[in-house]
Amino acid sequence: MIIDVHAHVLLPSLHAEVVRRAPDEVAAAAALDDRRNGAASQQVSGPMVAARIPRLIEVTERLRVMDEQGVDRQWVSASPNHYYPWAPEELSVWACTEANRLIAEHVSVAPDRLSGLGLVPLQWPERTVELLEDAVLGRGLLGVEISSAAGDVELSDPRLEPFWARAAELGAPVFVHPFGCTLDERLDRFYLANTVGQPVENAVALSHLIFAGVLDRHPDLRLVAAHGGGYLPTAIGRSDHAWAVRPDAQGCAHPPSHYLRRIWFDTVVHGPRALRQLIEVAGASQVVMGSDYPFDMGSEDPAGFIRSAGLDAQTEKDILGRNAVALESPGRGREQPQGQRHGQRRGQSKQQTTAQPEQEEFHEDRTLDAR
Repeated sequence: MIIDVHAHVLLPSLHAEVVRRAPDEVAAAAALDDRRNGAASQQVSGPMVAARIPRLIEVTERLRVMDEQGVDRQWVSASPNHYYPWAPEELSVWACTEANRLIAEHVSVAPDRLSGLGLVPLQWPERTVELLEDAVLGRGLLGVEISSAAGDVELSDPRLEPFWARAAELGAPVFVHPFGCTLDERLDRFYLANTVGQPVENAVALSHLIFAGVLDRHPDLRLVAAHGGGYLPTAIGRSDHAWAVRPDAQGCAHPPSHYLRRIWFDTVVHGPRALRQLIEVAGASQVVMGSDYPFDMGSEDPAGFIRSAGLDAQTEKDILGRNAVALESPGRGREQPQGQRHGQRRGQSKQQTTAQPEQEEFHEDRTLDAR
């Protein structure tokens, strides 16, 4: 079993309705994205995304590419442009609810091949448990995807404690995938907003979780970090040193490196040496295959990349699929009927899940470059 835990879906009807409800806010968010990325990058990203629309919205095309890649199953998560971190509470809750519905509909077409990850309104912490339960219990999704932060809400925010507790109780994976970087215009050329910005955001988000003691309080939490956790695994020695010498960096019970073996990391690290280093610091059991499907900063052959890294046979098999299978296993307290497929709603028959979702109209938007 070969499993890709990092694969995206685009939800055009959702975005169109958000634009209709909040046109000024959407325009402002797009302008911010333009400033952060720079004109040259946006001129490349727009056509790149447009050329990949069939892969992002059509299940048949997704399955065709999976067959070419030798991938048995994907975890399907929303393109992060659907986070809408600026959205007011009711719009944010509606958008996440609708995203959960659309993702469940998408994966229900091929429930043996596709598992879905829903969304929660991170900028409204008091609503996150509600939307987590909507995704996992209401829609039968595997878990949820979150950003590295949203507005003034960092992942260390105490208001998120009920969310972490419920995610751990449900055994639901939480996929941490950034969208944008707060370094803003310093990264507005050479595609630095992605090549530097995404690893920075990954490292900051995981550092908040570790240093705040979130993993001490919720040891059963199943966190999956996109992009191999960014810069944190390769620079973890500096974090350990700070923990050892500074009282203000001792909010966790153990050195930060201890927690890397409690987090799962995808393989979107772009080089065999980087993959081997990640395995060394996190452990082979904590690394899962990802592709960042279908964007250009991802891998067209994620399984081939792992096979080319010079790993032993056991480690290779674990990363290709066995570790993800273990992550998918229901945790304590999951209130889900035995045998229910990911993406199939409670009370929904298998036959009902096989209908192709209605084709959605796509309107090109450069803010979709969300790898």
